[in-house]
Amino acid sequence: MNTPKVLTHLMLALLFTHELDAMTQSEWRLLYVLRGFSDEQGRWWFVAIHVPLFWALVALTHHANDHVQRASRIGLAAFCIIHAMLHWRLASDPLSTFSSPLSWSLILGAAATGGAYLGMSATHRKTGIGIRH
Repeated sequence: MNTPKVLTHLMLALLFTHELDAMTQSEWRLLYVLRGFSDEQGRWWFVAIHVPLFWALVALTHHANDHVQRASRIGLAAFCIIHAMLHWRLASDPLSTFSSPLSWSLILGAAATGGAYLGMSATHRKTGIGIRH
């Protein structure tokens, strides 16, 4: 089994599914750039921005160049952890409605998967074994 690939796919699945949930939670209201827009405009921009963002995540984390792929996967893993910390910090904001077990399972699941990926990458750097991209 190619564990790094499995972890990358799981991170992407959790993050993308979180974004589906984010639509039902009107997450654009929490984003400084979009919060000033009406709900209709904020929703439109939130969805539109995710098309190139998701394309870039898939393209870079599965790039033919091993260095680009590895750096992108490490960046994705770090982002998933930072993303969870941001949600944790914003949890008390009245505009945040991410309170369900489903929402937190997706957010924290992506962070845990990112942590597992970074841990596996760090172990590989120390020992030279254990990770194949």
